[in-house]
Amino acid sequence: MTELSFTWTHDAVPWDSVNKVGTPAALDHLEQGLLDHVWNAAALEDNPLTPDQVASLFAIPPADPGFDQQQVLALVAAHHHLAGQVRSGSFRLAKATADRLHRIVAVHEAIESGHFRGEGSVTGGGHVRLGGRGVYSATSATDHGAALRAEFTAGIAALERLSHPVERATAYFCLGTRHQFFFDGNKRTSRIMMNGELMRCGYDPIIVPVARRPEFDRHLVTLYREADATVLMRFLIECALRG
Repeated sequence: MTELSFTWTHDAVPWDSVNKVGTPAALDHLEQGLLDHVWNAAALEDNPLTPDQVASLFAIPPADPGFDQQQVLALVAAHHHLAGQVRSGSFRLAKATADRLHRIVAVHEAIESGHFRGEGSVTGGGHVRLGGRGVYSATSATDHGAALRAEFTAGIAALERLSHPVERATAYFCLGTRHQFFFDGNKRTSRIMMNGELMRCGYDPIIVPVARRPEFDRHLVTLYREADATVLMRFLIECALRG
């Protein structure tokens, strides 16, 4: 889809292999697996806390948390906020939803969290280092974020034409990741948005295990450099089917 700036091969991804469990069950599974969701998401950001240390934060949040603890607690808060939105029926793939979740996830990390790049007083950003594969640069933010807002609006319109919820949700993850709407925290925010759409439509949320980070990183490079989301989408489906 030209509106998304990337494409994928629909028939190469087994969309129907993901079980539909219903929204109440999906929310229950998120709550039961919250530690797994949060620890893996933090570990993918090189957060050194162990699962036991993350679990202790769930039980007794410290009065004066350090950065690593703040990152984990922000992820916990974002998942609780997401669950509330899905439970109330108010979750939508919309800018206001993404902004709010990003403000929670990246409040301690990103410049002007909760706003697209350029919407505040800071411009720039949108550059992703790809190891030995160079640097990927998304749209610049020198126009107060106007181009990014236009990309988001066009992207959402394209996603709304996708009839399969799993395809739509995973395509949103690719949209938010490749367009780099925010200064930091794009993958985390996009995964949470993806899971909101999945649960809204009755599918279990997806965890990307840190143990599979090398594969994840390779597929992200393909998305960035080749504008092809097929292998990344297939990988996300594999993560949904794990265990």
